[in-house]
Amino acid sequence: MTQPVRTAVFPAGGLGTRFLPATKVVPKEMLALVDKPIIQYGVEECLASGIEHIIFVTGRGKSAMEDHFDFSPELDATLERRGKKELLDVSRRVATMARISYVRQKEPLGLGHAVLCAKQLVGNEPFAVVLPDDVIEAPRPCIAQMIDVFSQHGGSVLATMTIEGPAISAYGVLAGSADSANPRLYNCTGMVEKPKLADAPSKQAIIGRYILTPRVFELLETTKPGAGGEIQLTDGILALLQHEKVYGYTFEGKRYDAGDKFGMLQATVEFALNRPEFADKFRAYLKSLPL
Repeated sequence: MTQPVRTAVFPAGGLGTRFLPATKVVPKEMLALVDKPIIQYGVEECLASGIEHIIFVTGRGKSAMEDHFDFSPELDATLERRGKKELLDVSRRVATMARISYVRQKEPLGLGHAVLCAKQLVGNEPFAVVLPDDVIEAPRPCIAQMIDVFSQHGGSVLATMTIEGPAISAYGVLAGSADSANPRLYNCTGMVEKPKLADAPSKQAIIGRYILTPRVFELLETTKPGAGGEIQLTDGILALLQHEKVYGYTFEGKRYDAGDKFGMLQATVEFALNRPEFADKFRAYLKSLPL
C-alpha cells in the first residue's frame, strides 16, 4: 500500500513582478480574489483533500502570509467589542484552519530549489506541491482527485490540462500515451518545457498541482542549475522517471491563472458570480455595461 499524502508544499518566494506596483509591498499570494487572498484558496483545497500539514516556502518580504494565518488580537478584540460575531468567526477561523510551517528560500533559485527547501519538514513520505497562482474550482478538490490516483497506482502524479493550439508553448508538456483503462490518466515517458506548437509531444500541459514521492528530493539535490542559474522541478521529475512511474492526470474542474492579470480578472468575475450574497446584483451590473 502507498503511504498517505499528509503534507503540501506551497512555493511562495517569488517576486510577483507581473503585478507591480501592487506587489512592491504586498506578496502576490496575498492579492485578493473577491475577499480571500489567492493562497487561501489553495490551502482550503488541501484541507478538503485530507492534507494535515501545510509548508510555505517563503522569501524576503512575505511576512504578510504568516500574519494572515495567525491570530490578530487587536482586530479580534475590536470585532468582539463591536459585536461583529460573524467577522470575528471569520478572523479566528483563518488563524486555526491549518497546521502551517514556514521555511525560507534565501535566493530565488527556481521552483525545484523551493521544493528542495522543504525537504527536512516533509520527511520521507509523499507530498503535494501546490502553486498558489493556480486557483482551481472543482466539484471535488483537485488534490483529492490526484491523491486517489496516487493511492491506486503509486508513482508521482502531475495535474494536466488539454491545451489546443499555440497556447501550448506557455506550459511544460508531457510525452507518453493515454491510459487504456482511464481516459483522464496519462502514462508519462518525458516532458518538454514550453515547446513550439510543432514540437509539442502532446496536448497534455502541466499545471500547478503535483503529488511527488520523497525520492525527488535526492534527485533535486544533484540537479544542475539550468537557464538563469535556477533548479527546475521539471528536471527533477525527469530524473524521477528513471526510477518510478510518473502519471499525468487531467483533473475534473476549471483552473484560473491568478498569476496573470487577465486570468485574475477572469477569476474575480466568475468567483463573484458564484457568490449567492451578491451574484444577482453583480450579474445585473455586468449586463448594464455598454459592452
